[in-house]
Amino acid sequence: MTLEEAQRLVQSFIRGHGGDAQASGLNAKGFGGAALGDAQVYFEHVKDSGALKCSALIYRFRDAPRPGVIDGFRDEEKKGTDTGGGKVDYETENKSLFLSRTYGVVPSEQQFKEDVDRLVEASLVWGDEVFNRVADRVIPAK
Repeated sequence: MTLEEAQRLVQSFIRGHGGDAQASGLNAKGFGGAALGDAQVYFEHVKDSGALKCSALIYRFRDAPRPGVIDGFRDEEKKGTDTGGGKVDYETENKSLFLSRTYGVVPSEQQFKEDVDRLVEASLVWGDEVFNRVADRVIPAK
């Protein structure tokens, strides 16, 4: 998909949530984001492949996560915990954990909105219930 097609999808999504699509969307480098209540969603158009990556924030770490924490989240994914159609995605450069989904072809605007809404809803559950479950398992009690 082209940057322009990705831009239209992202603007349509933001417009569907009451945002100003003219002032929002992807920047010239293909990055964008939106705050939806307590949730944060980010978009990245990958120029080389034409893919559009959508990432809903689960948790932003202050420091690198303790050993086993990211594996604990990946184990939750493998167990079948609802990911909203995404995959667990840890970005080391910004120490953030996401549920991410990538589109190689342009979906309909309605399908894109429904998909990203599911991803965002799941990220809120992961940031609360799943995070606590993983922390209880991975971080030893004092």
